[in-house]
Amino acid sequence: MARKNVILIVDDDIMNLTMAQTILEMKIDAEYITASSGQECLQIMQQRNGLIDLILLDIAMPGMDGIQTLTQIRSHPTWKNIHVIFLTAAANKNTIVRAASLKVKDYVKKPFTPDDLISRVEKHLAPAFEDKEINDIFKALDNLGL
Repeated sequence: MARKNVILIVDDDIMNLTMAQTILEMKIDAEYITASSGQECLQIMQQRNGLIDLILLDIAMPGMDGIQTLTQIRSHPTWKNIHVIFLTAAANKNTIVRAASLKVKDYVKKPFTPDDLISRVEKHLAPAFEDKEINDIFKALDNLGL
């Protein structure tokens, strides 16, 4: 029996945590874990030995924000390649540049729609396509916002 994907949702707003988990549970069979801070995220990562397949990470959080949390994740040798999608209401240019340097895989703009959240999560949980032409088409669609 295959192991279920593990999705860690990190947001300081309990309503956003609950909404994201509820939406994803309707379509994606996975194990869901939630954290309300960057520090709690890192503690969960430590407890689970980094066995997380995808992290949905809020940028704007008190204390340790999403950029600081992702910096810690990327500096850990066994966590550095975990897929991370930022959840953001609005990110300035400097934040986007910094996130890109930390290899964030995607963004979901808050307030998110169920279809957008589900499709972005599914995209990053699916095995990568090996067909360059198909990958180029998907990249072009992403760049167009489709």
